Amino acid sequence: MGSLLRGEEMSLCQLFLQSEAAYFCVAELGELGLVQFRDLNPDVYLFQRKFISEVMRCQEMERKINILEKEIKRDEIPICDNSDVPEAPPPREMIDLETTLAKLDNELKQVNFNMDALKKTFSELCEFRHILEKTHAFFLEMQGTGLGEDWTQLAGDDAINLSIHAHVKLNFVTGVIRRDRLHSFERMLWRVCMGNVFLRQAFIDEPIEDPISGDHDFKSVFIIFFQGEQLMTRVKKICEGFRASLYPCPETAIARKEMITNLTSRVDELKIVLKQTTEHRYRVLAAAAKHLNTWKVKVRKIKAIYLSLNMFNLDLTRKCLIAECWCPNNDLERVHIALRRGKDRSGSSVPSILNCIETKEIPPTFHRNNKFTQGFQNLVDSYGVASYREINPAIFTIITFPFLFAVMFGDAGHGLLMTLFGLWMVMKENFIQSKKSTNEIFLTFFGGRYLILLMGLFSIYTGFIYNDIFSKSFNIFGSSWVSSHPPDKGLYPEVMMLEPGKEYSGSPYWFGMDPVWQVAENKILFLNSYKMKLSVLLGVGQMLFGIILSLYNHRYFNNQLNIYCEFLPQIIFTISIFGYLNILILAKWIFYDSSGSSCAPSVLIILINMFLYKYEDTPCSLAPMYWGQQFIQTVLLIIALSCIPWMLCVKPYFLKKANDERKQMTSRPTNNNNIIIENEVGIPMEILNDEVPKEQEKVTVNSVDNHENHEEFDLGEIIIHQVIHTIESCLGSISHTASYLRLWALSLAHAQLSEVLWNMVLRIGLTTFNGFAGGLLMFFIFAFWACLTVAVLLLMEGLSAFLHALRLHWIEFQSKFYAGTGYSFQPFSFEVILKQEYEELN
Repeated sequence: MGSLLRGEEMSLCQLFLQSEAAYFCVAELGELGLVQFRDLNPDVYLFQRKFISEVMRCQEMERKINILEKEIKRDEIPICDNSDVPEAPPPREMIDLETTLAKLDNELKQVNFNMDALKKTFSELCEFRHILEKTHAFFLEMQGTGLGEDWTQLAGDDAINLSIHAHVKLNFVTGVIRRDRLHSFERMLWRVCMGNVFLRQAFIDEPIEDPISGDHDFKSVFIIFFQGEQLMTRVKKICEGFRASLYPCPETAIARKEMITNLTSRVDELKIVLKQTTEHRYRVLAAAAKHLNTWKVKVRKIKAIYLSLNMFNLDLTRKCLIAECWCPNNDLERVHIALRRGKDRSGSSVPSILNCIETKEIPPTFHRNNKFTQGFQNLVDSYGVASYREINPAIFTIITFPFLFAVMFGDAGHGLLMTLFGLWMVMKENFIQSKKSTNEIFLTFFGGRYLILLMGLFSIYTGFIYNDIFSKSFNIFGSSWVSSHPPDKGLYPEVMMLEPGKEYSGSPYWFGMDPVWQVAENKILFLNSYKMKLSVLLGVGQMLFGIILSLYNHRYFNNQLNIYCEFLPQIIFTISIFGYLNILILAKWIFYDSSGSSCAPSVLIILINMFLYKYEDTPCSLAPMYWGQQFIQTVLLIIALSCIPWMLCVKPYFLKKANDERKQMTSRPTNNNNIIIENEVGIPMEILNDEVPKEQEKVTVNSVDNHENHEEFDLGEIIIHQVIHTIESCLGSISHTASYLRLWALSLAHAQLSEVLWNMVLRIGLTTFNGFAGGLLMFFIFAFWACLTVAVLLLMEGLSAFLHALRLHWIEFQSKFYAGTGYSFQPFSFEVILKQEYEELN
């Protein structure tokens, strides 16, 4: 709990690593994940660092692995997912891995090149065979009685003229074109050649694979007849522009038949060669898929190690690498063990040295979290990372956040559904994590599974307190309201008044609200008053708790001036006004019952009159609650108002006083190297000197010479800062108390929306029809009501209550003690690096 409450104590350490052992030591530290290295070469370009060549080699191996992975996924080959994560390999294994990947890459390139060439040849041979078959059929038909059904003509007159002038020598061109370009191709030929060409085309039934893109396109065979060399040049240019493939076609039938026979045999041979090449490629990729994840992890670890080594300084005289890192004090022994293990792996006889060094830099913040507390820590870190050794609100948020959420979401039925969903994610967390889902919305819910579980459990509790279960109540222990005047005959009237003095038994309902309030017409008036006062009680209590936590921060950092000039006036101001308001609320609940309800005072009016100092004769409902109320309230008001100048003026005065005395002491000679200076009022200077701009540092005066190192004192800046702080403290306490009324508003809205959904949807199905028709209608109405309940009341209303509870913690609670100006501890960890890269890829 200590680590989660204030964070780990951190030390800046200096590492001296021998060159031959540095790689293995960093590898062991990466497996441990407990040190954060500092870049000791911030002004050196990346390409000028010592191990940049190794980093580039790792990047090249990553490129080859990505190519292999892409090819494997394209062929839908399963990749072996090894559960055991391999350790960082030694440097000599990097050479073997590099050789293996280079061999696979070259082999895959050669296989792909050969396959592309074979596919291109196969595609060309198939197109050529279709051209010969279609043109051969065309010439046979032209020698017969007419055109066959397999061919269509561009213009019937051209076909007649072709048969009439058969003795004219015509040239022709044959080729293949994509079917979607055929229409534009015909129009272009007709316009450019001015109708002096004759085109015939026929569809190819099966699609032909494009060797470049891999797509399967439907194509058509065409033959173009024309006369003259000039038209031939135009036709070929048009075919080239439309990316049509031209093939030579023999003029004689015998030559065409022989060529078709040869092409058929060549196509069959190519099919066999393509099949063998595809099988060989599959075997290569399948063998690589077995080790792909292992290679990927090893390369990433090697790259991370060399990137870390590039952050070190090289000491040529000692032949060692010098590094600086942040490390938790409690883990220094584990770091020593990791360094010894790295030295043993390298075979070096010189041990690595780890020294803790003094620094004025603020260390990073490190909280040890588990899978339960990590979700709550993420909520706090979203607002700001805690300053070093500052109290962490996450440990209190574990209880207060789901409770405040449940106050707004108080329905036992809805809380039960939320609890079941959270419990399912908790019970199946190992199974869900193994699936490695990429759905961001689900991953967000899964990351806060324990938070959702607690919110559901607390909602069940507050739902029983409100006696609200799907907008209905349970009468478990028997209502305390009983009608004392039963009717002479028949049923009770539909509307009747229950007087507390007569119909109330005097003993309250055993747990939660009496169920009779669910059917009362004044239910909203009663619950409004109850929930509004409850919101004020909870809000003021949480704010006072936040102010008390600020005391622990001031005491830990030895900021005693903040205790006297900030904590004391803040808590006195809050208790004098809002603490007194809470006491009045509790007193009214305790001492006023049904017998004196007509003269029960209004707490809000009493508070307003306290500020207006209005105490003349008032009606019975505004009479004083106790003897001496005017005197007590006057004293409290004077105390609260006196806290404003206290916060505003005292702190700048003492800071100015301390600065003047510091200047006087610097001009006096002294031989004492370790003194404590006191001012005229007897306050030690160490109390005042801690108010330099960085309030989180423990500052003491060790010598008079150290006064010269202090930053220049600016009284105007301090006064402005104190004015802002005073305004925030005084006005903020008022606005923050009012802000907690959202607990009442959201709770009332959720209850009313649930009741409206019940009356407007489910009640219709229960009262509209009877018998089979009513049961069938109820089936669909219940499904509609359940969908609306989940979508509106659980998701939308739950998200709204979640955001409001988050705001209450960030602004109203944490602003009292939490600065959130630190930076998180980011250790060099292989586990974190692999996880981040996996998330980026997905």
